[in-house]
Amino acid sequence: MRKSIFTCLLALAGFYATAQSLKVSGNVRDERGEPLVGASVLEKGTNNGTITDGSGAYMLSVGKSNAVLVATFVGYNVVERAVSANANLDFTMTDASILNQVTIVGSRNGNRSSTDTPSPVDVIDIREITTKQGQLDVNQLLQFAAPSFNSNRQTGSDGADHVDPASLRGLGPDQTLVLINGKRRHQSALVNLFGTRGRGNTGTDLNAIPAAAIERIEILRDGAAAQYGSDAIAGVINIVLKETVNQLSANVNAGIYKAKYRFDNKDFDGLNYNVNLNYGVKIAQKGFVNVTADYNFRDHTNRANTVSDPDELQRRQYGDPRINNAALYYNAKVPVGENIQFYSFGGINKRRGDAYAWTRFADDDRNVPSIYPNGFDPIIASTIDDRAVTAGVRGVWKSWNIDLSNTYGFNKFQFDVKNTINTSLGEGSRTEFDAGGFQLAQNVANLNITRHYKTILQGLNVAFGGEFRNERYKIFAGERGSYYNYDPSLAGGSQGFPGYSPSDVTDKTRSNAGAYLDVEADLTKKLLIDAAARFESYSDFGTTLNGKVGLRYKITNAIALRGSVSTGFRAPSLAQKYFNSTFTNFVNGEAVDVLLANNNSEVTRALGIPKLKQETSQNASIGLTMNPAPGLSVTIDGYYVKVKDRVVLTGQFSDEDEDIGELLKDLRVGQAQFFTNALSYTTTKGIDLIIAHSTPLGIGRLSTTLAANFNDMDLGPVNTVPRLRGKEDTYFDERERRFVLASAPPSKINLTFDYGVDKFSLMLRFIRFGEVKLANWDYELDIYKAKVQTDLTANYKFSKNISLSIGGSNILNVYPDKSLPSLTESGGGWDPVQMGTNGAFFFTRLGFRF
Repeated sequence: MRKSIFTCLLALAGFYATAQSLKVSGNVRDERGEPLVGASVLEKGTNNGTITDGSGAYMLSVGKSNAVLVATFVGYNVVERAVSANANLDFTMTDASILNQVTIVGSRNGNRSSTDTPSPVDVIDIREITTKQGQLDVNQLLQFAAPSFNSNRQTGSDGADHVDPASLRGLGPDQTLVLINGKRRHQSALVNLFGTRGRGNTGTDLNAIPAAAIERIEILRDGAAAQYGSDAIAGVINIVLKETVNQLSANVNAGIYKAKYRFDNKDFDGLNYNVNLNYGVKIAQKGFVNVTADYNFRDHTNRANTVSDPDELQRRQYGDPRINNAALYYNAKVPVGENIQFYSFGGINKRRGDAYAWTRFADDDRNVPSIYPNGFDPIIASTIDDRAVTAGVRGVWKSWNIDLSNTYGFNKFQFDVKNTINTSLGEGSRTEFDAGGFQLAQNVANLNITRHYKTILQGLNVAFGGEFRNERYKIFAGERGSYYNYDPSLAGGSQGFPGYSPSDVTDKTRSNAGAYLDVEADLTKKLLIDAAARFESYSDFGTTLNGKVGLRYKITNAIALRGSVSTGFRAPSLAQKYFNSTFTNFVNGEAVDVLLANNNSEVTRALGIPKLKQETSQNASIGLTMNPAPGLSVTIDGYYVKVKDRVVLTGQFSDEDEDIGELLKDLRVGQAQFFTNALSYTTTKGIDLIIAHSTPLGIGRLSTTLAANFNDMDLGPVNTVPRLRGKEDTYFDERERRFVLASAPPSKINLTFDYGVDKFSLMLRFIRFGEVKLANWDYELDIYKAKVQTDLTANYKFSKNISLSIGGSNILNVYPDKSLPSLTESGGGWDPVQMGTNGAFFFTRLGFRF
């Protein structure tokens, strides 16, 4: 197949005239004369380029004698040099200074590049991947660009329909730390309760940050709690915002899904479109303000036509929610002296969503036929407000780099339920209710101090600092009709999503202080050692001390060995500690409460449920980086992560239970569930493999990338309490175990061919998602077999200012294997799996740059 692809690409290249070329060669080195392996050398204004080999050498054919070559390497300042006839052109690249520093996660040494760190770091150029992919939001962009990144678009999952749970290496969404420009990002106020991914977890809403505002995304694939604090068990995602000035960029994107099964005579649905603008203004000599405005619309899809009953088919709605997402973001740096700089960044995001809840059919006892004679699909409408701002001062004092900052973040969910009723109100019920919601605010003050000693050993970097964080979590009630039962013989509250009642109202805070020390030394020109330690003290559960040791050894200029061992932790989120929700049910003729009980409730105390404690982890990784030939790089990294006392949401305990039923009846609780450290441990083992090759082909250049993740997780025994001993199957049953195990497919393989000729480029990609097994409501396995998705994108640059992309994702319209809708967690023909359930997506993108 590969040979045939090459043949097609060569045939395409034959349409272009062969121009006379000029060969240029040279070396790229740092200030000390050390070769920079894998540095990029590009002919300015074209796609023509190459990377340096294991000795830092390059060779490139350019189209004209007055061409300009641009050399780039992460962690170093960009260098441009003009070509002269038959030139031998060398580049010497200087470290980025503290006032113009390139952020790289995994090392606090500003002189370190991503390829020099002891842990694997992926650097993803957003401008590059947005021209080659049809996805419009950050979660989906990363889903197809980084094999270790996992995100599932959910439906039938209440709040999770509006925020896609995402994680690294199959761990929980709350076990990955997100930074923006190196500063901690606040989490979402949402705790995932329903659906199959991230149940019981909180996470970070990456889709609140517009892709158009991002320069690149760095993914540290290693435990980093000792370096960055809580949540960094699986790794760190650092989002670096744009700094461009005097350039207006605008993009218009549109796409639509091709349904495999027709519904209401529609062959296409789920229209997506996006418009964005980005512009930067220069301030003084080295300052700037860069601003991005972004609007994204996503319409409903309907995939309910997987059911067998045609009459039921016509009454059901099941698919993606409708989303309106608008954002305004900025990034700014202003010099206030020769060695001092003020900086600030942040933005606001407003999202409105309409998601389908489970269908209530005409004869359902929760329906009022005079209002809905054909039954109804309740709509859970959300309004999500997200905002964040960081302000800081960075400067140099007696060779010490000092960075003092403060970051405030806020996330709020407001729920409205539409196309619904409160059945207990009968024909007098309204069809729309304010159901209340929740919010989270976080404030982080941060001080980082670093110094690099070039003359000690072969280079010594010392970093230390502290952080103080305060968080506040609230639940606010909805209007009375959204939660109240006016007639105990009928169902109360708004159908589809009962509102939060006054008894659910919560207002809780906590704070924590942390301090760290990080020492990184080049003991020799070949051996790097990094050691970090971090102490944290929480107001609600105590203290923790964690450490990390990493190394990188250059066996040759082309081969390096890297590895690390560390301990980590994650403090339970405030939502996991204090979220509670009450709704009314009718048991044996008497109205009783069904309660999702918080960790400090009367129910959990009566059952002897202990207070939540931190999750702890042990991480280890080892890997090789190789540049065996010019234009070829290989990295392979194995990892092991053991997480102890993992927090999960239990199953529901009923008042019919022979052992604890009377206790629940005394508490007037019909059913109860809660958060607890139920899993004694989970162990995750895996391998990340990335092979990249770039070579001239015909009159163009072919870049080939194979990126794969292989992942395996084991679950330990269930931690229970004396009163619930023997009830492990309810405490954490087989369905829940399967959901955790399926947080990532056991394998994900991405093979990409990218061919460019002058102004034209073509991208062909194959993505294989491994087999996933889930337990349905009958506790039988639903098997979603391995599937391959095919993507194809063509891009043409009409000029340096205008480009057009046309393509498709999953162009062969491949779907996961179907299951019975009545038995899936989502209520549809599939539970959410990584490849999605919407079928082929065709798109076009028009880009402007002036």
